[in-house]
Parts: sequence; C-alpha cells; structure tokens
Amino acid sequence: MDDLVELWESPAGQGKCMIAGWHQWADAGAVSSGLPQYLIDQTNAGRIGQIKPDSFYLFQLPGTHHLLRPQVKLSEGHREEMGTRRNEFFFSSEGNRGFLIFLGEEPHQNEERYAQAFFDAVEELGVTRVAIVAGVYGSMPYDKHREVSCVYSLPGMKEEFAEYAVKFSNYEGGATIGTYLAHKAEERGIELVCFYAYVPAYDFSQLSISVQQMRIEQDATAWCQLMRRFNHMFDIGFDLLDLERKSSELISAMDARIDTLERTMPQLKVREYMDKLASDFVETPFVALGDEWESALEDLFEDAEE
Repeated sequence: MDDLVELWESPAGQGKCMIAGWHQWADAGAVSSGLPQYLIDQTNAGRIGQIKPDSFYLFQLPGTHHLLRPQVKLSEGHREEMGTRRNEFFFSSEGNRGFLIFLGEEPHQNEERYAQAFFDAVEELGVTRVAIVAGVYGSMPYDKHREVSCVYSLPGMKEEFAEYAVKFSNYEGGATIGTYLAHKAEERGIELVCFYAYVPAYDFSQLSISVQQMRIEQDATAWCQLMRRFNHMFDIGFDLLDLERKSSELISAMDARIDTLERTMPQLKVREYMDKLASDFVETPFVALGDEWESALEDLFEDAEE
C-alpha cells in the first residue's frame, strides 16, 4: 500500500461501498463537498484513515496565491489556527449496512500518485464500488428533479446505470477529479461511478447591473435525489426525511426570492423566464422499481383493509 495512506481501522462487513467527494472545481451546490460532510455529521461517522497531503498541493502561483495558500488565524501576533489539506476516510454504521465516506481536497499536482494512494486505500478497505458525487451549474427549474450526468469506469456497468435516470456524459474538455479517477479505476479493474448533478443557476447580467447571477449554493434537493439513488444502489437505508425537509425549504426560499424580484424589478420578467424554463424542461425522476412495487402493495393492502 502507498506509504502516503494511513488507515487506523478497516471495518468488517461484506459489500462495502464508498461515497466520495472533494472540495473541487465541479462543486456546484456544494454537491461534492457538502453532501459527504452532511453524511459524516448526520451519521456521526468515525474517521478511520487519511491520505497524507505531501506533494499534492501548491503554496503559490503568480496571481493566484490567495486561492492556494492555507488559511491562518492570528491573535496578537500568535497563530491560533492553521488550515491543513485533508483527505480523510470515514465509516458510518447507520442504516441497513455500514458505508464508507471520503472527503478530500482536489490535488493541484502529482495526480497519478494521488490516484494510486486513493485506490490503494479503496482496495485495502475492501470497497466493491466507489460512487463520486459532484455538481455543475446550469439553467434549469429549481423546483424539478435535477438532471444527473453519469461517468463510469468499466464498460459493463453501463446497462445497470441506465436504470438510474441519468444521462451518459459526452463531455470533452478539462478533466475533473472524478473523471480522472474513473480513468485510473478502469486501469485497476475497480468499479467507480461519478454522478454529476445539475444545480440551478441563472444569469441576469444582460438584463440588469444590480442582479448579476442567482444560484443555489447548497443544493439539498440534489443531495436528496443522489442519496435516493445510493439507497437503492447500495441498500444503505439512509433516512431521507431531513434532506426532504431541507429540499422543501430550499424550494420555498427560491419561490420567495423570485417573487421579490418579480415585485421589485418587474422589467426582468423573472417569473416569465422561469415559466419558459419549466415548459422546455423534461423531468426525469429516479424511482426504483422496488419502490414502485412496495408502494403498489401498500395501496393494495390499504384498499383491502378498507
């Protein structure tokens, strides 16, 4: 195993799965960084290992040093806090079966060594499939099911994921950490899937100087819909009630924000714009076949009792 990997515990169990995310470029709606952290907090997951940050991060580049350097907090000239790059593995025992969570910082360099360390840990932990979450911004209705784009590591996985209400990506351009790891996972014969949720964002800069952009910073709706897929894929049994509540609150907050804009800046015709988006949008919700049967049986038994 790579000497940059430290594992203090290897939880027992069969059919282990891992949900992974990063503080990274493709983090719209905090899907990649926020959802794993939410799972860690919500399930009180325990930290079981890490990838050491050695050699993966830059301290400065001309013009961008403020984005790269660790954050420090001083008090009367003395350091109180110094930020560190974290790439950590967690284990949650909640739900039907335990599951692993990874939350990391996207590396700046030496990505091949980083991938090697990551997959060495995956194999050492006995993980059978890695699911990477990420988000990208796009113009879509905020109160509809999110579009989800899919990238997978092994060709034989495609047929299964066709059942998860996804669009298989035809993207060309700079690789994300997820697509790069999918490439390296195939070289090692590891099952890995990336789900990219499209997060609502709207650009009004051509219509108004005072209102440039509107976007969802923490997309609880995307988080909830991805976890619904993972509940089915991994049989986790994660309780979605809190995420469903957060999703409803998010939609209500967006409704109020749109109403305020419509009232204070009617020239933007924001509601008309949203209605046009909704009319052109084809919603593709994920509903597991097993869930459909369960719902139908419940209805049947209720009718019989009545």
